[in-house]
Amino acid sequence: MIIKRILNHNAVIATNKKEVDILLFGKGIAFAKKIGDEVPAKAIEKSFLLKNRDNMTRFTELFINVPLELVYICEKIINLGKITLGNHFDEIIYINLTDHIQSTIERHKEGIVITNPLRWEIEKYYPEEYKIGKQALDIIKKATKIVLEEDEAAFIALHFVNANLENNFQESYKITEIIIAIEQIVKNFYVTEFNQESVEYYRFITHIKLFAHRLLAHDYYQEDDDDDLLALMSKKYPKEYECGEQVALYIQEKYSYQLSSSELLYLTAHIRRLTKKLY
Repeated sequence: MIIKRILNHNAVIATNKKEVDILLFGKGIAFAKKIGDEVPAKAIEKSFLLKNRDNMTRFTELFINVPLELVYICEKIINLGKITLGNHFDEIIYINLTDHIQSTIERHKEGIVITNPLRWEIEKYYPEEYKIGKQALDIIKKATKIVLEEDEAAFIALHFVNANLENNFQESYKITEIIIAIEQIVKNFYVTEFNQESVEYYRFITHIKLFAHRLLAHDYYQEDDDDDLLALMSKKYPKEYECGEQVALYIQEKYSYQLSSSELLYLTAHIRRLTKKLY
């Protein structure tokens, strides 16, 4: 293969015999090389070929400054996800997960820790993805000696959830449709618009997205002891509960899916967080 572009000492873009661009990694693969030189096969440790041209461009720009060690770490985590979940993820996960982990490690070195407000939901609704997230922390620790907070396991898990959703355009479209409909019900109920830049709005929309995915997968969720908690919630926050019931009614009529007490409880809690500043 012939070098088309040198990214750093450990990464180049090369063209194969079919004139297809491939991203090649190897320690010192570009040392003393220039554009037009041939890449020895023995120097290639990893290669990436992304089908989407835009993804390939983003991937290339990202890896100009990414350490080779991190490339291997992320590939190992993604392969673990493929083996464990048995899914073929959207190739965008190579970009998004690597970028995320690189940023997380940089923040960690600066003493900056970001908590994940959706950790409890992700752990409950997506236990397999969350387990992969925790295993990813072990992989990172073993390779870099860096110990990240467990909240990071939920962030990593969400990358796998999203990459799986992006695999199916039709499902993604339906999920978007559900999000828009539920958000509109809540906006109509409170006769207001919401600040789309707020943390509360982000948490609400992400909760609905996770719910929509389970709805389309017919993945019913119910905790044994949530009936009593829901009863308390309905008394303490009657307006939010009523709004939640309107959403539940829409879901029942549109999708023949009855929200469990657990799902209605969490929905009511998110509506409360989203609307508490309106009073």
